[in-house]
Amino acid sequence: MEIIILIIVLIILAETTFSLFKKYKTTRIGARKIFVDTSALIDGRILNIARTGFIDGDLIILKSVLKELQLLADGKDSEKRSRARAGLNNLSELERVIEVNTEILDDGEGYKKVDDELLKHAKETKGAVLTLDYNLIKVAEVEKIATLNINDLALAVRTEFLPGAKIKLKITEKGSNRGQGVGHLKDGTMVVVDKAANKIGKEITVEFVRFHETPAGKMIFAKPTRN
Repeated sequence: MEIIILIIVLIILAETTFSLFKKYKTTRIGARKIFVDTSALIDGRILNIARTGFIDGDLIILKSVLKELQLLADGKDSEKRSRARAGLNNLSELERVIEVNTEILDDGEGYKKVDDELLKHAKETKGAVLTLDYNLIKVAEVEKIATLNINDLALAVRTEFLPGAKIKLKITEKGSNRGQGVGHLKDGTMVVVDKAANKIGKEITVEFVRFHETPAGKMIFAKPTRN
């Protein structure tokens, strides 16, 4: 019985210590405010980045962003519902990452468009918006607001694939040209595979042929291989 009581006391002590530590972190003065949008929370890579300790500011989650996730999680579209629930889980995990401070900010829960709220708060605080949304990034550039794009970070630190490199790739859909199949790398880069339209849903070995830069990012062209 005494052992059980001791364990309970230790658990309470640990939770109290954690809560105090989080409370201490929220009082930081002068830290850059980084406003996280829905796309970044759904993506999930923000968790791994936060755990490395490389984030140099406080992560701010507007309540309008949280509300948007909740609406998607309760919606009828099964794919959007699943992704939104993953985003809510990511947020819950993010709040427990001790390497970075995460704060929920009440912004009126979406009386304006969520993107407008993100840009307004980032501009007012001279902060940044963390997003994967291409259109939001372009608007922020016009408004002279800093953005942090997880895809850009992934491209900067990854080992660059070269023509002739071979990888396993799952074909998920048909390409725009006849006979093409399309898959994606883990960082979201699109890979267009020749003669793979009949391989949808299957994982095949492909060989990179060439790369193409687009305004939305890099696109890779590949061909199936028997090896």
